[in-house]
Amino acid sequence: MMSNMYIEQKYLSYVSSKLRNFKRKNNTLWNFSCPYCGDSQTNKTKARGYIFAKGNNLIYKCHNCGVGAGFKNFLKYLDSRVYNEYILERYKNKNTDSVVKFNNQPNLDKRSSGSLKTLKKISALSHEHPAKKYVQKRQIPSNRHFELFYAPKFFAWVNTIIPNKYSSLSDDHPRLVIPFFDENNKLFAFQGRAFGNEKLKYITIILDKEKDKLYGLNHVNWNKKVYVVEGPIDSLFLDNCIATAQSDLRVKKDNVILIPDNEPRNKEIVKQVANFIEEGYPVVLWPEDVKEKDINEMVLSGKTKHQIQQMIDQNTYQGIMAKTKFIFWKKVELNEKILSWNSDRN
Repeated sequence: MMSNMYIEQKYLSYVSSKLRNFKRKNNTLWNFSCPYCGDSQTNKTKARGYIFAKGNNLIYKCHNCGVGAGFKNFLKYLDSRVYNEYILERYKNKNTDSVVKFNNQPNLDKRSSGSLKTLKKISALSHEHPAKKYVQKRQIPSNRHFELFYAPKFFAWVNTIIPNKYSSLSDDHPRLVIPFFDENNKLFAFQGRAFGNEKLKYITIILDKEKDKLYGLNHVNWNKKVYVVEGPIDSLFLDNCIATAQSDLRVKKDNVILIPDNEPRNKEIVKQVANFIEEGYPVVLWPEDVKEKDINEMVLSGKTKHQIQQMIDQNTYQGIMAKTKFIFWKKVELNEKILSWNSDRN
């Protein structure tokens, strides 16, 4: 039987390439930049995260943000796929401590994925079907239609996954269902998009609250540039693109480029963009002649995927350049943040 220490060191070596400035200090001590806080936005060589041995286990501690975690939780945060392999190996090694928690989820997975199979994919609907017409009207690429589903009675369908989620079905109605899968193709959330003038345009149902609410994880390649947008539908028009399903686009990964909605007169959006820039993220600030608010609207206005990608490449800014461009992009006044930027430039 392999020791727990041996297994944990083995899996630490598997994810070492994901840890910036990774170094082995001695047989039981490793040092790297903290994956939780990023360690430093200005100095990429800072490394204040440590993994060290305590008994027969590895422990993680960051001396910048203060985060501490056992190796299991550290690995789960860093890479869910490697984490699952690690849990399986511990199970095979007769270490049942982790297995109990790992096996708490399958009933939910089975129920949710099974319910998804009761819906028709948009790709399987006739061209005369209202849902098909809706998707075609928005010019969603046909090769992505199989990823979208039609729920004729959305509330009733949700109740098959989460019993009594909706106590009343009197206002039930059809919705477009957009499933959220993780990197292992497990369903952990879904979004229902209204076809009509319902009060809530989007309803997002979270099945696993431990997972980050990100759409497109089953397609993303973290080794390449990853584009981050707000809306899942917008993400379907770009390669290697994920969506947060909210205006906060911050994703704690390298190689991400944030693409906020083009709403320079929306004070909340403008504040978010200011925060992204201040935190060092590369951000797309659309030129003034672009009037559409998001990727889908740009497609509907006649812009091609290639043209949109070119605009993204030509209008991605970071650091001082982003702050300068932001001042001209925004059409509403902010307070202390912009004032401090202006004083920095004087």
